[in-house]
Amino acid sequence: MSIIDKFRLDGKIAWVTGGTYGLGRAYCMALAEAGAKIVFNDRKPELIEKAMEEYKAAGVDAFGGICDVTKEDEVTAFVKAAEEHFGAPIDILINNAGVIKRIPMTEMSVADWNFVIDVDLTGPFICSKAVIPGMIAKGGGKIINACSMMSEVGRETVSAYAAAKGGLKMLTKNICSEYGQYNIQCNAIGPGYIATPQTAPLRARGEDGSMHPFDRFIRSKTPAQRWGRTEDLQGLAVFLAAPASDFINGQVIYIDGGILAYLGQDPSNLDESKFAAEEEDESIVVKD
Repeated sequence: MSIIDKFRLDGKIAWVTGGTYGLGRAYCMALAEAGAKIVFNDRKPELIEKAMEEYKAAGVDAFGGICDVTKEDEVTAFVKAAEEHFGAPIDILINNAGVIKRIPMTEMSVADWNFVIDVDLTGPFICSKAVIPGMIAKGGGKIINACSMMSEVGRETVSAYAAAKGGLKMLTKNICSEYGQYNIQCNAIGPGYIATPQTAPLRARGEDGSMHPFDRFIRSKTPAQRWGRTEDLQGLAVFLAAPASDFINGQVIYIDGGILAYLGQDPSNLDESKFAAEEEDESIVVKD
């Protein structure tokens, strides 16, 4: 196999949870460009319909359906339907679906806590559990979890999210430990701060042309001194799904411009004049 072929996904079936919009859609498009057939789900039928139209228009061979990743019976039925549609077990799973609730811990209800944990941690457990038997039968597979910088560090108002993402990091390692013997690789992607329509207000210049304080803070904490872009994330997703990563297992790879490796500098030392406005992909939604 040539080195280029090691990055191809021809004939592979890839399921991206929450693959109707945002980063999930970006992952789907990247995997499809590498040759994969796409499976995606959402809880809202209108989003399924809209995404299917977009995938068909782009020439993507896709199967979509309604499925709540926190409900095991729905996940089991959805996986069965997808495998019947394509006539083979799922090869690649990206546990992308996620939520965040920014609430101070002492003000957060147990219901809100449980909701975040259910979607961000229990959901990946349920979905991984559903596809692993098929991967074993097929001789291997790839599971990619959506971790976060909050898998490593804390931040105010995100106690449930950080707890879930920290747990997801350890679930990643444990799936590797249990199922690596079956040629299943389970790794994770940890995005940094990404330029999106949702973060645009934090990057907008003031009336006097000055940088937003949060924009200045993020750039001062990031050696790359910029926000991430969609394409910064897509390449790693394809790599972790492809044969090129067959001996990488149990790892969390952070795409953060170096922020987790850097103590940071004094924000007042930044030269504002050298930073052009960031462009964002309006289809992408990435939570920190």
